[in-house]
Amino acid sequence: MNRFFRKIVALINISEHIDHHTADISIRKNIEFRGPNVVILACAIVIASVGLNVNSIPVIIGAMLISPVMGPIMGMGLGLGTEDKTLLVDSLKNFAIMVVISILASSVFFLLSPLTLENQSELLARTKPTIFDVLIALFGGFAGILETSRKDKGTVIAGVAIATALMPPLCTVGYGVSRLNITFIGGALYLFIINTIFIALATFMTVKLLHFPTVEVTDGKHQKINKSWYGVLLAIIIVPSIFTAVSVVKENNFKIDAATLVRKHKNMGRSFVYDHKAVYNRKSPTVELYVAGEAMTPEARETLYRDAEMYGFTRGQIIIHEDATMARAEISETEIVKGIYEHADKQIKALNDSIVKLNSRLDTYADRELPVYAVSQELFAQHPEITSLSLTRGSSVNAEANLEHEHIVAYITCNDTISQQLCDQIERWLKVRLGSDNVVVKH
Repeated sequence: MNRFFRKIVALINISEHIDHHTADISIRKNIEFRGPNVVILACAIVIASVGLNVNSIPVIIGAMLISPVMGPIMGMGLGLGTEDKTLLVDSLKNFAIMVVISILASSVFFLLSPLTLENQSELLARTKPTIFDVLIALFGGFAGILETSRKDKGTVIAGVAIATALMPPLCTVGYGVSRLNITFIGGALYLFIINTIFIALATFMTVKLLHFPTVEVTDGKHQKINKSWYGVLLAIIIVPSIFTAVSVVKENNFKIDAATLVRKHKNMGRSFVYDHKAVYNRKSPTVELYVAGEAMTPEARETLYRDAEMYGFTRGQIIIHEDATMARAEISETEIVKGIYEHADKQIKALNDSIVKLNSRLDTYADRELPVYAVSQELFAQHPEITSLSLTRGSSVNAEANLEHEHIVAYITCNDTISQQLCDQIERWLKVRLGSDNVVVKH
């Protein structure tokens, strides 16, 4: 048994793969928001705002890959973990700058945007944070600091940026500011705070676990950090998210039970339910049924109410709309069947239209697929010092001209420091190889 545990410990041992010095330098380097970082952040915010405005998930993902918002947050965790108060204060200052720039840029965009969507699902998704968002931020933060700390870098940071979704909540706050909607502002800001605190917490815990060297207090500039307030802050953040998660689970179960009830009572004699709407709120949830055909008989109503009670619905929660029904003498069985088939045909047509649109999108994505494997093998053969390459398509929007430009972003990692001359050389080669003048190389 001891031998088995030793093998497990050896398997998950990460100490040999960690480079404290490089990780420290990397995090400190990415903290400041000045010059290019400010412009890149503003561009990423506008791109994310466009994606949210048109409910485009690929555009939102592209913005999250471009955004440099992780730097100050990981700087907070590193400052706490290494007892470096100066680093913590600098990280907080740059974090505040980042938040202000992001909210201003997104607010201006939504104020100027002429597009208003009836169903803004991507915006609404950022207004109800739950305990699940806490878990995503926490484990995403663990993955991010481990990736930053290990000797052989990969592409984990890009995945962390997508999973933890720091940009969309800030854009949603900007939308709320532009519309003076406190629900959007409060919900999205709460989600952003959750992501920030738990990424910083994961960084702090990992820094302690990996035994990063602490700053020695010798010059008076660095002071010990009082972390007693951190637990209280975490409790204040977590508790509301647990209540929200419980509410989300209850709402989901409510809608599932409502759909099951409707399926069971789709046809009731010469009446049929052609649509339903489950409206959940904590005080008075309701299930609205839209009935066509003949008016429901008293017996059918009693059967429906009795079965509804089995799913936890009271009679007052079941609302039946019979505007589309007709008296028994005014409608024949043939007309009822015809109405059912017409309704089914409309649903099938809508599904077929959706399938055609989805297939068209899939064909578009297939045509735009980048030959990552082939290009990487050619690049590795030319430059053995390069350890990895990732390619992705992105878009940027010029705020003044309001023009969208597409470009290809290449992320490369190397055993040694990559010179600007090498980056320029690779960028020229990729432009020829990929047949595009809009190629950006990052490392």
